[in-house]
Amino acid sequence: MKQQVLVIIKPDGLIKSLTGSILMKLSEAKLNIIGAKVVKPSRELAEKHYAHMKDKPFFEEIVKYICGEIHKTPRVLALVYEGDNAIEKLRKISGSTNPEEADPTTIRGSYGRITTKGVYENVLHVSAALNEAEREIKLWFRPSEIVGDIYPTKEIVKEKVVDKEWA
Repeated sequence: MKQQVLVIIKPDGLIKSLTGSILMKLSEAKLNIIGAKVVKPSRELAEKHYAHMKDKPFFEEIVKYICGEIHKTPRVLALVYEGDNAIEKLRKISGSTNPEEADPTTIRGSYGRITTKGVYENVLHVSAALNEAEREIKLWFRPSEIVGDIYPTKEIVKEKVVDKEWA
């Protein structure tokens, strides 16, 4: 079954220069990248992304983590992969969310850790299910940033939109 999945290389993955290694490992799934960008996550985006964890005691910590406040690097690499059984393939390659429980041959098993302060540095996020992937992709990407039409879209006309251009 052809699926789309959101992958986010988190601030600890970027600050440790693991991007190339992570992308190489993800490439083993033989999927297509149909969207990619470096993002400075806002608090609003992080809270929406982790809305399903709003009642967890670690909610504030994971919001600060993905926003880059913990690692002093406010950027992540967001990617959309597409292909047969994409979610299952990438979650298997990524490993358990808890780095200590992750198989050592997985991304999180190789590069993740739990700090002495108890912070899970698991270097990446991978959508867990189809409905989650769609919700997350729509949060992180506009339709024009994705190669192909993966979800229904509509055309809108915006007036008085302020944008930046190259000088």
